[in-house]
Amino acid sequence: MNEAARFSDRVAVVTGAASGVGAATAVRLAAEGASVVLADLDGERGVPLAARIRAYGGRAAFVAADVADPDGWDRIMAAAHTFGPVGVLVSNAHTTEVAPAHELSLASWERQLAVNLTGGFLGFRAVLPDLRERRGSVVLTSSVHAHKGVPGHPAYAAGKGALLSLCAQLAVEYGPEVRVNAVLPGPILTTAWEEAPREERERGAAGTAAGRFGRPEEVAAAIAFLAADEASYITGSSLVVDGGWSVVKSSS
Repeated sequence: MNEAARFSDRVAVVTGAASGVGAATAVRLAAEGASVVLADLDGERGVPLAARIRAYGGRAAFVAADVADPDGWDRIMAAAHTFGPVGVLVSNAHTTEVAPAHELSLASWERQLAVNLTGGFLGFRAVLPDLRERRGSVVLTSSVHAHKGVPGHPAYAAGKGALLSLCAQLAVEYGPEVRVNAVLPGPILTTAWEEAPREERERGAAGTAAGRFGRPEEVAAAIAFLAADEASYITGSSLVVDGGWSVVKSSS
């Protein structure tokens, strides 16, 4: 198989696509031939990214949409169908507020679950008819927070953990027509880490077996593999992309 053409006949929807892992994934899928719809609330970064993909010969459109709003999915699907039926969904949109549970407002808890979990459900439901037609694939972006406790992330961890259960359920309920998998990124050098104090960044990198942060492109590579036909016998699985962060221990 020519890897550069793995998605040449596919339309892909990527949420949270204006920056970080989502942006890297949109660029990767477009480079491999997909027509890509980038969905995000951040038009200041999303619009020029879609334009940049087109400038390099790719097919891309940006849609300003809230993944937790069903109306947003109507707009996303309308844009996608200008290319054709959707064969790949990458559910990557997320939000977080760092605070312990006793300081977290109910509104913040509900918003984080709405974006991080319900957004994945709404996206799958919107795209399902196309996925069945195309025998397509879904990749849900979870997190190592689904398995490991990190102070200050109760709602984020709850949503990301629930995504893994949703992944398994959808894989069982809609296979063999649709494959559903998840990736669990660890410390990836995105905007949040870039803005963190140097000492905190150093601790983050030192906490991995790889001794460094991951790059968004490295997570995008894992997502592209799971979405591609070469992963045709993989469904209901979760792939950890964390440089060994989840296995490092500082004491016995």
